[in-house]
Amino acid sequence: MPKNETVPSDYKPSADEEYMSPRQLAYFRGRLLEWRQSLLEESQRTLEHLRDEGEGRSVGDEADRANQESDNILELRTRDRYRKLIPKIDAALKRIEDGSYGYCEETGEEIGLARLEARPIATLSVEAQEQREKKQRQYNDEH
Repeated sequence: MPKNETVPSDYKPSADEEYMSPRQLAYFRGRLLEWRQSLLEESQRTLEHLRDEGEGRSVGDEADRANQESDNILELRTRDRYRKLIPKIDAALKRIEDGSYGYCEETGEEIGLARLEARPIATLSVEAQEQREKKQRQYNDEH
């Protein structure tokens, strides 16, 4: 796929065009790259904030310390979530390069533009995802 495909800023993929056309692939590549960059920047801000919190800024009473600790835990959880998302974004970018992006990894069917708009890292169609979740619930009920 040509990497120099340009996408207008107001472009939205449409069912009227060829599914996973070069323009659609360029659009999703751009979204994934922007998302990845924003996660990396947010992670860096979190690290800097936590570092600043730890350097000499003493928090007053126990309630203030508890609030600060709670805030730090929330920031670390968010950062961990970002850390887990970045490899999924990288995998989606690889699928764009190898031509498998937008197709269900279980059925080979189109995932669909609406689903990819909502979750650009999706690897399963809605139907395949529902089947997987149904099997998981059954397994959990049996064990």
